[in-house]
Amino acid sequence: MIPINGLELEVFESGTQNYGRPVVLCHGFPEHAFSWRFQIPALVEAGYHVLVPNQRGYGNSSRPLEVSSYDIQSLTDDLIALLDFYGYQDATFIGHDWGANVVWNLALLHPNRVKQVINFALPYQNRGERPWIEMLEEFFGEDFYFVHFNKNPGVADAILEENTSNFLRNLFRKNLPPLAPESGMHLINLAKANYPLGDPILSEKELSVFVAAFETSGFTGGINWYRNLDRNWHLMADTTPLIHHPTLMIYGERDSIPKSNTLKEFAPNLEVISLDCGHWIPQEKPEEANQIMKEWLKRQDD
Repeated sequence: MIPINGLELEVFESGTQNYGRPVVLCHGFPEHAFSWRFQIPALVEAGYHVLVPNQRGYGNSSRPLEVSSYDIQSLTDDLIALLDFYGYQDATFIGHDWGANVVWNLALLHPNRVKQVINFALPYQNRGERPWIEMLEEFFGEDFYFVHFNKNPGVADAILEENTSNFLRNLFRKNLPPLAPESGMHLINLAKANYPLGDPILSEKELSVFVAAFETSGFTGGINWYRNLDRNWHLMADTTPLIHHPTLMIYGERDSIPKSNTLKEFAPNLEVISLDCGHWIPQEKPEEANQIMKEWLKRQDD
């Protein structure tokens, strides 16, 4: 437990013998430091000092009550404070899902504290001319989960918490069949569904780790990241969307999140690789993901 920015972060650490070569792994929603369990030993073996925080709102890390405490400024400041705590000027940052969004913005807000970037699943999201929730509601409707989280505070939080085990069991799946459009909010439907689709990504033992974590923390902290999308839109208004760091983007071919056709414009030093899997790439294809990362990192050192 590390005291930073007036709160505490739960941080898992491995490879202290490799001090001086830091890698920070940033999870997404609804995930946990445990989501990186396959990457940690591989990166340590490759010579890195691996730091894996449960970011604010998750695990045993602090869960501030104010929604604005989860804006992009706060989330990126936590990562800078983490570097300061360990005495590092910069680090390689690796993110998945919401963690990728945090890493993209960290590279924009604190470019001198980022050495290189590896992100999974979520490419940089172009800011656009209108606030996020307004735009998303127009395109996807009021039941789209980003919109629902913002327009119906507390509703999804309670339903997910009442159905924690069922929700996580139904969410962490692969080889999903094509689905017809459904009414209602997708994540709430998942929480209430009696029969999961596709194949499980997690063993029962692995699932129990996630379930225990969210039974303790609840989901509100993680959902509050979504409730700052419009605040983030305003906070990033004067930031030029361009990063010059070496960047690796890893997609899942079956992910519902679309690839970006313009990512190279945002990150000119970009390499892109796709794997035959869905959204949960580090957990679905751990050996392939690890090999790709290690080879790419080695090329940056050569």
